[in-house]
Formats: sequence, structure tokens, C-alpha cells
Amino acid sequence: MSNHRSRRSFIGHAAAGFSTLALSRLAQAQPAPKPALIEHAVAAPVGIEVNARPIPNFEPRDRARTRFGSLDYRGGLVLTSPHRGFGGLSGFRFLDSKGERFLAISDQGTWFTGRIRYSGRITTGLGDVEAAPVLNAEGRPITEKRLWYDTESLARDGDLVYVGLERVNQIMRFDFAKGGTRARGEVLPTPPAVRKLPYNKGLEALVFVPKGQPLAGTLIALSEGGFDADGNLIGFLLGGPTPGQFSIRRTDQQLISDAVLLPSGDLLILERKFSWFTGVDIRIRAIPLKSIAPGALVDGPVLFKADLGHEIDNMEGIDAHVTADGETVLTLVSDDNFSMLQRTLLLQFALVE
Repeated sequence: MSNHRSRRSFIGHAAAGFSTLALSRLAQAQPAPKPALIEHAVAAPVGIEVNARPIPNFEPRDRARTRFGSLDYRGGLVLTSPHRGFGGLSGFRFLDSKGERFLAISDQGTWFTGRIRYSGRITTGLGDVEAAPVLNAEGRPITEKRLWYDTESLARDGDLVYVGLERVNQIMRFDFAKGGTRARGEVLPTPPAVRKLPYNKGLEALVFVPKGQPLAGTLIALSEGGFDADGNLIGFLLGGPTPGQFSIRRTDQQLISDAVLLPSGDLLILERKFSWFTGVDIRIRAIPLKSIAPGALVDGPVLFKADLGHEIDNMEGIDAHVTADGETVLTLVSDDNFSMLQRTLLLQFALVE
């Protein structure tokens, strides 16, 4: 093992260990929130500079390898910014079918919009990036209300955007036709079981089911660490033809961090696991949408797995787009927890089977 590799391994494990010790989501601790947790929220819309360093190899120890399970590595970026509010990316959705214009959200109540730049099929950077506060119904930043800052999940239905707030286990809806990120949010009614999800282990993924798919018109809400009586992860079907609760089989101690619905009808679930010995693992599972129904226990094959031997961090966001050539490309982003020991990554893979 090279000195570079040894240093990288040490830094990676240190990042996983020391950062997560202070951050309750991965360390399983649940400290009382402190004012510092929202010190990176923005007060007004502002254009920001985001710098990008390419990640040419997903597995540095085998630079010729591009295939990882059912995914083929396209490329990635390490993102940094002189703007102290940039980071904490916990949700990510494309605003166009080309995989260029995006909407992201941080876990400190901030929207990010911008454009991914490409050279051919490879990502090269971000442009036109703007940060803006998430607003409540009164037009004030949601961070002004105690605990209303942990914006972890994001879904789109055309101009309607849904945001899940983990610590208070509430869902807000925004009509982007009314000002984009300046739109005011309304709190949606949810079943009591949603609001009873564990503190800091609640709503972690939202997916809206479009027309032409089973469960069309349903908002699927997945918990990070809410368990049923058998220890499986809890999901909810909100609205749509058959509202109710279902379960996702939990295996290998994984917890949900995000999800995306493919045109094929597969719900891809991004999961992660933390260990003090190995750091962070991630994986992606495919759940057939047609198997999801009230009372169902669903499961599906693992398409992809990675650990700190690969170029990953605390991966919390996933979306997909289909290229003009018909390829399905997955984009993953990481939440750096505003820690100097972690990174904001944007990774892209083509789904090959």
C-alpha cells in the first residue's frame, strides 16, 4: 500500500469516525440541537461560486476499473465554495430531462439551484449556482422556527416541490411556478405515524409517482430509521389511490438516505451503514414499484455497493436522468455535514443492467 493510499485511508476513517461522533445522524446519538446547527443557513438569495476538482477514478487502487455492480462510473467532482453556506447536501433533483439544471437542498434549510457542466459525457463543474432560504407560509426562512431546519428529502411533481423535515417529521409543499426558490411552503397533513417517527431518524426520502406508473399521484415517504415490529424500515404512501404504510426489509444494518423512481418502474433506494471499524458503506437496492402496497413488506436486489476504499463520503442524495442515447444515468451527492474532515461529492454512473 502506497503512502498516499495509507494517508487517504487514515483520513477517510478519521472523517468517518470523528465527524460522525459529533453528528447524530451517523453516530446514532441524539444530542439537543444547538444554535450552531443552523449557522450555515442563508438569509436571502445569493449567487455563489462553486469550484470543482475532478475524480477520474472511483476506485483509486484499481484505476482501470469502471464497472461496479450494475453501474458504470462516468465521473465525479469534489465541490468546494468560498461561501460558508455551501454544503450539507441532503436532497437532489434535476429540473430538466438533460441532467443539467438541478435543485438541491441542504440540511440547514437552504435551496441550491444551478447547472452541471459537461465535456461530452463527463461532468466538469457547476455553473450559475444560487443559494436561497427555504421559506414558510409567511415568507420567512423556516430556520427561524425551532427545529425547522433539518430539510433532508426532496421530491418533484412538475412545478410542485415537496420537502421533508426530519427532526419535526413534517412535509412542506412549494409551488415553484410562484417564484421558484422564492415560493412559500405550506405544511401538508400527514398520518400520526409519520410524526411519531424517531427524532433525527425520521423522513429521509421522498419520491412522487408520476402518471403512467403504478401508484400514480402518490408521494412515497421513507424513514431513515423508523422500524416496524419486525425491525424493518417504515415507508408511507401519502395521497394517491391507496394511501397507507408499508415496510422495506432491512438487511446488513443499512439505513435509508434517499430514493429515486426510474421510468422502468424500479424504485432505487440509496442506503448507508456506519461502523467504527470500517467507516461508511453505501449501497443501492432496486425495489419494484408494483410490489409496494399498504401492509406490504418489500425487498429487492442490491445493484451497487461501495465503501471508503472508493471515492465516497456521506452520500445522501440520488436522482436519475435518461440521455439522448437512452442511457439511464444516476447522480449521487454527499452531505459533508459542514465538516472539514468530509467532502461534498457529485458522482455519476450509468446503469448498465
